[in-house]
Amino acid sequence: MKHDNMKLDSYTTTIDGASHWSVIIRKGMQLKITDLNGGANVGMIFYNPTLLSEKFNAPDTLKCQHTFKLTRGNCLYSEMGRVFCSITEDSFGWHDAVCGNSQASHINENWEPRNYQQDSNQWHQNGHDSFLVELAKYQLTPRDLVANLNVFSQVSSDDAGNLTLSRRSVANDHITLRFEMDTLVILHTCPHPLNKDQDYPYTPIELHLSKADPVESDDFCMNSRPENQRGFKNNAIYHLGLD
Repeated sequence: MKHDNMKLDSYTTTIDGASHWSVIIRKGMQLKITDLNGGANVGMIFYNPTLLSEKFNAPDTLKCQHTFKLTRGNCLYSEMGRVFCSITEDSFGWHDAVCGNSQASHINENWEPRNYQQDSNQWHQNGHDSFLVELAKYQLTPRDLVANLNVFSQVSSDDAGNLTLSRRSVANDHITLRFEMDTLVILHTCPHPLNKDQDYPYTPIELHLSKADPVESDDFCMNSRPENQRGFKNNAIYHLGLD
């Protein structure tokens, strides 16, 4: 049987609430994430697919860019000082990389326990277990988990230092990540660990993969911080001889 070669210029899919997903995104591609109904939280972690020990480093990402939040112009760093991806578009303006991931204990404390065997797609999944399911597909284990990004979730602190989930996205809020190196992206659509909604939030998102414009010398993300210029140089050294 003869098959014609299939080549995609772009790809779009919808991820339901309480779900997880993963894909290897190539250098020079971009991922647009859109909150379809409002109130979404997208937990994300990143790995180098050819060197899986190289992982997303949330503390260094915040520290080197002198920020508590992530938004347009910020880069997401690996623990090797390389840039996995840059935030080139952002309608929300604040994304959390401090509060971590929801656990089964968070879910059971706020909502009644539900499992997939009994409740199918209406189960109450947590972010920790969602990540573990996707990690196993790449022979990664709980030891490989790192601090994650929470897209579409803004947190604030009071005078005593207590953190709360203070603002969430509305329908059609979006963020675009431009990938500066091949990256294994693992994500889930489970609640933020500080979510106190009365009902478990089933919040679908749309993912759109397409080719990004080339990075020019005046690129906003690369030049937003001196540290980002060094990060892009580290990427250039890593890719030396490949182009």
